This record gives sequence, structure tokens and C-alpha cells, in this order.
Amino acid sequence: MSSRIRKYCLFVWAIFDPLYFHFTRLQYIVINGNKTIIRVRVTKYKGKKITLSDGTVINKNDLLLKIHLHNAKILGQTVGYSEIRRALIIYKSVQESLPSIARYLQFHDDANEIKGLIGITMLYKGCKKLGFEACPIHNPYYKLAKQVALSPIYFLSLNKALTKKRPHPMYVFMSKDCLFHKH
Repeated sequence: MSSRIRKYCLFVWAIFDPLYFHFTRLQYIVINGNKTIIRVRVTKYKGKKITLSDGTVINKNDLLLKIHLHNAKILGQTVGYSEIRRALIIYKSVQESLPSIARYLQFHDDANEIKGLIGITMLYKGCKKLGFEACPIHNPYYKLAKQVALSPIYFLSLNKALTKKRPHPMYVFMSKDCLFHKH
């Protein structure tokens, strides 16, 4: 995708992002007065039972803190960078945000009920180093909906996305204990 088309798409996305932010009830994670690339909200898990490597069991309707990367911001900041450089910037930004997410979760009204973090992504390489565990989405309709919804992000984030095999979206989880222990 040409850089001109990518910049135009990001411009349009930046216009609609505040509406998305409002209707999804997201909240920013803030570090030293600055908004991070992470936005969150409490959600009820609707998938199949998952047992994480530390023994945390996540059942249907358990409370989790859903994390969203602010993709328009990330992609806008990394236009012109190589895919590897972009991935490193995202990795570092998420890594730097995790202590603030831990603090946010620690003081949340539902802290005792929230079992951990959840996200959905097609770009999950490297998530294990951050403490996340990738798990497949079992519901084929939900998986397809996420595949469609995440495709624009995927195509904008990679230079030659059309020539690469598109990965399936995956859940990424991190238990609350893991988050507090690591961060």
C-alpha cells in the first residue's frame, strides 16, 4: 500500500476514532499525565473456559479488563517505518504501559472480581515475552467478525500485507497475578 493511501486512511480513521472511543466506553491508561497507546474497559468473558499457565481459570462471564491498542495513534506515529521498527515501537509502548495498567487494575472498584487482561489481535507475535498467552477463538462467527474488523489494521500496519498469509485473530490473556508479579 502506498504511503499516500496509508496517510489518507489514517486521517479518515482519526476522524472516526473519537466516536468509536465514546461508544465502546473505553478509558485511557495515563502515565505521568500522558495518554498511553492502551485503552481499557471491564468486560465479561463470553468464550470457552480457559486455564492459563499460572493456573488461573477463566470461565464464561468472568470479569476481565479488555485492552485495546489505540491503533490510529500507533500507525500515525510509525508511518514510514519498516515493519520491524513498527513492531519494536508497539512492543516497547505496550511494555511501558503494563505497570500503569497494573496500577489502574489495583485501584479499580471491581479489582477483586477482575481475573486478568484480555485482548484480541492478529498481531500476537512477541506477546509471550510481555506475559500474555495467545489462545484461539473457538466461535467461528465471532472469529470471522474479528477477522473482518481487524483487517484494516492489519493491512495498514504491514507494507506488503496483500502478499502475506493473513493470520487468524487470537485472544491474548494475562492473569492478574502475572500482571502484578511482572509489573
